[in-house]
Amino acid sequence: MELTLTEAGEKGGEAGGTAARALRVPVLRLDADLPLVAYARDGDAGADLVARSAVTLAAGGGRAAVPTGIALALPPGYAGFVQPRSGLALRHGVTCLNTPGLIDSGYRDEVAVLLINTDPEVDYEVRRGDRIAQLVIQQVEQADFTEVDELPSSQRGLGGFGSTGR
Repeated sequence: MELTLTEAGEKGGEAGGTAARALRVPVLRLDADLPLVAYARDGDAGADLVARSAVTLAAGGGRAAVPTGIALALPPGYAGFVQPRSGLALRHGVTCLNTPGLIDSGYRDEVAVLLINTDPEVDYEVRRGDRIAQLVIQQVEQADFTEVDELPSSQRGLGGFGSTGR
């Protein structure tokens, strides 16, 4: 199965009057009973990923890699970024570890989401089919790292953590 994104407006929705060119991403559905990765609304940046397996995240830091039932073939020059769902974080203290999780264009195995329960007292039950994270696909550049003897100066210079004030 392929996730096909089209010009805004072709599938019954205008995206603020601007045509957004879309990317064709082949998706292998590994579990026929689960919905395919999809955007909840036209114009959303993140597509919902669902849990393939039920898991209990213990209170106080319980964590698990939760499979999603899909594999992707992102084109070269693109990467997928797995991000938390704000409702899970706000209501239950459940978020993603390693955020954003990076899916390189060459990765072909099942997408899994590293979830953690930050609630200090209440376990969280992830049910099969629950929306657990969002997938954002972005174009990325590959850098040509060049060794130099000295870096060019900048206004910030060597200022690190907290150097711009509170």
